[in-house]
This record gives sequence, C-alpha cells and structure tokens, in this order.
Amino acid sequence: MQASTLRSLQAPLKERYRNTPDDALLTLRARGRLDDPENLSCSVETGTALVKAGLHPATGGDGMLACSGDMLLQAVVACAGVTLRAVATSIDLPLRGGTITAEGDLDFRGTLAVDKEASVGFKSIRLRFELDTEVGPEEMAALQKLTERYCVVYQTLAAGVKPACTFTKS
Repeated sequence: MQASTLRSLQAPLKERYRNTPDDALLTLRARGRLDDPENLSCSVETGTALVKAGLHPATGGDGMLACSGDMLLQAVVACAGVTLRAVATSIDLPLRGGTITAEGDLDFRGTLAVDKEASVGFKSIRLRFELDTEVGPEEMAALQKLTERYCVVYQTLAAGVKPACTFTKS
C-alpha cells in the first residue's frame, strides 16, 4: 500500500474522530465456548476461523490444541506487524519484509500451584524485529518508537491493564 492510499483511507476517520470523539470509542469482543471436558478445551471465534485452545504440554496438554499463552504472543506479533507496516508506509520508509518474534518466560509452577511464590503468567515478554530494509539508525529508531507507541496490544501489555471478570449462570 502506498502512503497516499493509507492517508486517504484514514483521513475521513481521523476527521470524524476529531469532530466526534465518541465515535472513536469502540468495544472489541472475543467469544469462546467451553467444550470437550475430556480435553479441557475452549473454542475461540477469531472472525475468520475457530481456534480450539487447550492446555500447554507443560501443564498436562498433548500439544494438539492452541495454547492461550502462545496466542497472547501471537496477538502481540500480529498487532506489532500490522502497526509496523502502517507506520513504515505512513512515514515513507522502505520496508521489503522481515520477521517479528515474540518470546515469553513462564514459570509453570505458578499455574500448577506447585509453588505459591511462583508467579502465574509471563514474567517477561521480548519482541525482536528483523527487518529487510535499507533505513539508517535514526529512521530505525523512529520506526521502533512509533510502532511501540501505536501498537494496541503492546501498549495494553505495557500499561498493565487489569481485566475485570464477571461470572453468571446461563
């Protein structure tokens, strides 16, 4: 996509959101269905497919179902990749391609209640971008700064947004 095409797509949205800020406030949803009590799985609707998530092998799963921890890392990679492409396009930086890798460190003693002192959840998450581009260090720094700033999933994790839970009977 060309920068001019991206700008023409986003210009009316930006104008609308400037004039009517409430139009920019949306609620995104994800939905899952508890299924297969034998595999302790949950089917998640992705919009284009159904992903069946289950236990990671380190917690007793067989590795045949998607792991929600992996899906979290995949979400940050997807968001960072799309954001990076949009930023590079917007500021006219040539980007032929590349790879984004997310790694996260977990201590499974926490989620298995083996050690009450062990945390449940990722202790750290690292993103690595290997880009096929000719840009210099200053442009690369700008690309990183803007990608981090505008990536929704990255910013959500960085801000430590605490989710709220509600349990009801159906």
